[in-house]
Amino acid sequence: MGTTLSNLSPPPGAKHKRKRLGRGPGSGQGTTAGKGQKGQKARSGGGVRPYFEGGQMPLQRRLPKRGFKNPFRVEYDPINVGRLAEAFAAGDTVDLSALLDKGMVPRKCKRFKILGGGELSMALTIKAHGFSKVAKDKILAAGGTAEVVEVAKKASKKSEADTDSLGGK
Repeated sequence: MGTTLSNLSPPPGAKHKRKRLGRGPGSGQGTTAGKGQKGQKARSGGGVRPYFEGGQMPLQRRLPKRGFKNPFRVEYDPINVGRLAEAFAAGDTVDLSALLDKGMVPRKCKRFKILGGGELSMALTIKAHGFSKVAKDKILAAGGTAEVVEVAKKASKKSEADTDSLGGK
């Protein structure tokens, strides 16, 4: 007879009873409940933070601060012309929505840049946010077009308020 859902059981030794702490001296874990004698770690809610080093200057404060993050950095998702040649047919238009449909860029992609890796032998109309020099040369040599598009900027609330005050009733 084979194993069925009605006769499944864990292997011996896989299941353990829960350790019941502080339930009398006969249990083996009574009185101090495995916490030892007194001290900070024996108290309820006691213990130290994970990064606490006993009063020694903690590692986070011993190490120097380094570098800085540019809040105005512009990130591009890279795509090689060789991948475009594999995914698209001659004469196709390549833009952000076409790349998203084919799963070639992440869904959160705002900007992408075409790089020159691989070969391109057919004409494609490519609308991207950036092109490397090699990629642009390969696209034009294959008879395609390379068009740089800009990311649509969000209208700020201040500029909307200004236009409402000028043309409002």
